[in-house]
Amino acid sequence: MSPVFLDSNKIDANKDESLFDFADSLSVRVPTSCGRTGECHECIVEVRRGANALTLPTDEEKFLRGNYRLACQAFVADPSADIEFAVLRRQPRILTSGTKRQVELSPAYTRVEENVVFDGPEGPTVVDKYTGAIYGIAADLGTTTVVLNLINLESGVTEYVASFENPQRFGGSDIMNRISYDGGPDSGELQAVMVSSINFEIGEMVRAVKIRRRQIFEIVAVGNTTMRELFFGIDVQSIGTRPYKSSVEDEFKAGKRQTTALSATATQLGLRIHPKATVYGGPLIASHLGADVAADLLALGMEDIEEPVILIDVGTNTEVVIGNNGKLLAASCPAGPAFEGGEVTYGMPGYDGAVERVSIDDQGMARTTVIGNIDPIGICGSGLIDLLAELRRSNMMDELGKFADGSSEYEFSETNNLTLSRADISALAQAKAANYCGQAIVLREYGLPLESFKKLYLAGGFANYVDESSAIDIGFIADMPLEKVEKIGNASLEGASIMLLSTKKRVEIEKLTATIQHVELETAPDFFDFFVEGCLFKPMELSI
Repeated sequence: MSPVFLDSNKIDANKDESLFDFADSLSVRVPTSCGRTGECHECIVEVRRGANALTLPTDEEKFLRGNYRLACQAFVADPSADIEFAVLRRQPRILTSGTKRQVELSPAYTRVEENVVFDGPEGPTVVDKYTGAIYGIAADLGTTTVVLNLINLESGVTEYVASFENPQRFGGSDIMNRISYDGGPDSGELQAVMVSSINFEIGEMVRAVKIRRRQIFEIVAVGNTTMRELFFGIDVQSIGTRPYKSSVEDEFKAGKRQTTALSATATQLGLRIHPKATVYGGPLIASHLGADVAADLLALGMEDIEEPVILIDVGTNTEVVIGNNGKLLAASCPAGPAFEGGEVTYGMPGYDGAVERVSIDDQGMARTTVIGNIDPIGICGSGLIDLLAELRRSNMMDELGKFADGSSEYEFSETNNLTLSRADISALAQAKAANYCGQAIVLREYGLPLESFKKLYLAGGFANYVDESSAIDIGFIADMPLEKVEKIGNASLEGASIMLLSTKKRVEIEKLTATIQHVELETAPDFFDFFVEGCLFKPMELSI
């Protein structure tokens, strides 16, 4: 009898037991709402080893691709084989620090005497009797991670924060793959699994805070253009082909809409909160530059900033915004998933067991810091940036990413024999080059030398854990003095929270986003030159 591994926990395998049974044995909660019939599509797991030792996929699993299964449908067929799987609800680290902005409370839902009143486009409307509290949820729908704030709309206080791995991973690790998936025969599955996961999390919230679902009256959602449109059930196919624009953006530019912001009811989207609750989607900027970047700008108070600054929101798609309240240029860089765990042999998101810090001593030996203080099982983005910078600093790797001793890999952890290969470095070089192109081309278009910018803001969960010096050394971010580089944490979530708490700020950010100039990187005549330069592991050299 061989073991089954679930998130590094081990249990003996028995024939005809489902992966859900193993999760139960380890008290690992797997989301489900259908009684394990395969109908709800919520219990998605990733089979990392031993897929052939399981029963064949059922009809209920036909929407899945790759090594993904429904835990309730996958049974052990060969108990002599090793099987390893992971639940797609691993708990990401939640940022506890970041930019915070105080705003005057003016939410869409308020208490008026003994009623809850919605201040909508048609004027104030009574939606229910007041039952002791009015809550809302701010949601940052990231390609990799989803984070939710449960906010008391009367006090403005965040009372619960939740995060989970984006459950849409079975449709692809990046947005282009998810667009392709949603254009296929299983269109709608990506929206359904996101809504199901949020509903699951809302259930956890209301139990923890001891409130009722009916006391949640609004959700404000931000995310890149694809994530937002998928959530609202809007066809995303136009975002996947040139000129890469949402139908919402096209309608706005044609004068058919007053804003690129979205509004729907919770009932329309299938969200289990108050039946008359509303869902607001923050405004887009252009193309892949979505509501998450608009939220970043709102969190920074960009509408009031007069000195030019640089904002970099690092993720599967990295967004760059440069300027001040009088002139803003922006671009989106398709960095891909390499720095978030994809395309790198031992790459993984920032969960327990991920190497997050690396230094190399004079003997060429790596010293690592691991999330959760357990044995390392992989390396996350901040660790990769440190490792690349340390290999360059110690001259063990040249600017091209070649090892000085001619080897094909470097072992950064003897425990579990974790290595970084030449193929890994190539994938990271291309991801880094996309970041480089975005910053370099937009800075050139803006026309000011680097020293003219007051600040370089790093936004996003990944960027929060990156060592700024390492990032500068390998050309991941512009070569700014360290005292000018400031991490602002999950600014998208903070901006979404501001939108939830202030309808006035919603109007302001809708107006600001309409003025931003979109720089299409791929149309720059020297894009390829910048990309080649960006593949080199050295500080950026910009001549403006």
